[in-house]
Amino acid sequence: MKNPCRFLAVFTALTLIQSPRILSAAELRIPAFTAYMLPDPESARISELHGVTKWVDTTQSVNWYGRFSETGELTAKVQLRLPEKSTSMLRLTVDGNSRETKVIGAGREEVCTADFGTFTIAAAGHRRFQLESLNENGQPSGDIDALILDGPAIKGVHFNLKERRNAASVHLMYPVADGTEVEAFYCEVTAIEDPTTTFYMACGWHRGYFGMQINSPTERRIIFSVWDSGNEGIDRKKVADENRVKLLGKGAGVYSGDFGNEGTGGHSHLKYLWKTGEKQQFIVTAIPTDTTHTDYSGYWFHPEQKKWMLISSWHAPKEGGRLKGLHSFSENFGGENGHLLRKARYGNQWIRTPDGHWTELTIARFSHDPTGREDRFDRFMGSENGEFFLSHGGFLDGSTEYGTPFERAATKQPPEAPELPAVQSKPLANCLTDDCE
Repeated sequence: MKNPCRFLAVFTALTLIQSPRILSAAELRIPAFTAYMLPDPESARISELHGVTKWVDTTQSVNWYGRFSETGELTAKVQLRLPEKSTSMLRLTVDGNSRETKVIGAGREEVCTADFGTFTIAAAGHRRFQLESLNENGQPSGDIDALILDGPAIKGVHFNLKERRNAASVHLMYPVADGTEVEAFYCEVTAIEDPTTTFYMACGWHRGYFGMQINSPTERRIIFSVWDSGNEGIDRKKVADENRVKLLGKGAGVYSGDFGNEGTGGHSHLKYLWKTGEKQQFIVTAIPTDTTHTDYSGYWFHPEQKKWMLISSWHAPKEGGRLKGLHSFSENFGGENGHLLRKARYGNQWIRTPDGHWTELTIARFSHDPTGREDRFDRFMGSENGEFFLSHGGFLDGSTEYGTPFERAATKQPPEAPELPAVQSKPLANCLTDDCE
């Protein structure tokens, strides 16, 4: 058996400490794969199998977030692996208080424990545990396995212990009177916070979704997608032709193709650098063509061209009706930055019936996905500036209860009759790429 790894704890002075003990029943282990790298989420590799690896940039830190219901003391340790006889100087900060530890490695297969001593949790709420490297740049800081906590303050504490590090997805559900035939659904969205891997969805219904997405610091999209019929959830190649939605048309510069892994269907997007803080306008329409088919079209108001633009239109089988299940949502689709706050305002919602009458929607109910129920409670809905808002992430204290209704002030100003581009009635043959007409 190899010699156990040693560590040197630094509080006032460095003192040689014995190897780590086995976890007691009271101790809480928070895996490293639940942590976030700051300020660059991709500055190290994080995986369920290996924890945090390739952490060599000393300007970056490893961060865990927990929600405490009790105050008092806790002890904090970090388990890690280091090459034999190598050293790593680490600092852990909680509520502005820092402790430092020098760790001596005993090989990549041996787990070291860095003991940072005792901290005090002075108030209930979310707290960040920030692990920093005090090594020279390029020197391995260690492969991080877990944060270990013990003491009175951990009673009732909540950490997300799953590999999924996304913020919860949050939704606005708009009630509509039974029997209402909704031919068009209009909604405005203003992004307030704009981390990458965010989708602010304006117009959702039972067969699709329409909104705006942040893919990278240099790429944003307007997205319109419609689901196929049938039960295939992953691979569109397995969907029979009679269950597939067919493209009827799309706007200039719009890419169209397939999507899967969340149901299957027809996807389209326009790459456009829409602006945070600038209101975006969306309309989705539903036109039945017979008793079993409906044409769904998504239109976006182009801020520079000052006119409505067709994103795409799809011929959907096994329908024949109008829009149902109206909703909006905000989604964090990449876990690397699930700690960041996302917020958008959703306002001036209207529906139009086939006779051309517009009705304003001023009531919405809050809902969230299973992540919001079990893992992340930093999810909110409310009203401000005459609009609804959704926010998630940021590890803010408090939360909004599932099903809570909210009401916004009525604008009493229905959308002016929009001049929407015409769409042909027959599907385009073999048109899935961005260069077909």
